[in-house]
Amino acid sequence: MGNFLGSHAINMDAKGRVAIPAKVREELSQICSGRIVLTANADEERCLLLYPEPEWETLRPKIEALPNMNRAARRLQRLLLGNAAPMELDSAGRILIPPPLRSYAHLEKKLMLIGQGKKLELWSEERWYAWLDESSGDDEMPPEMEALSL
Repeated sequence: MGNFLGSHAINMDAKGRVAIPAKVREELSQICSGRIVLTANADEERCLLLYPEPEWETLRPKIEALPNMNRAARRLQRLLLGNAAPMELDSAGRILIPPPLRSYAHLEKKLMLIGQGKKLELWSEERWYAWLDESSGDDEMPPEMEALSL
């Protein structure tokens, strides 16, 4: 389910609406009838995660089952579950990004939609290109999260 690949430069209008590219829209239409869940990325990168609804419904119980006494797991739960916004593509293939998520990911007019296999990431174009230029660091995470594939 889901074969989201590639990068797409897209624009957000003044109302916070984003038109999903036709190729991605077709895939979303086939696998989830355009029903998606948009949420905050829990990693240090401030971007949004876009899941087809069935993929989210598979992932959600795993997130809920994480030990909430672990600080990193609790943060993951708060960011992913607390920011989850179920939505459906409108007739023009657009979604309205809620203001708190726009603010979290520092989204302005120019955005990048990045395929990640079973999900997509939505980035500020400026932050996406800055991230590409950065060197990566190795962060430690609890064993429960190492086994979790987001």
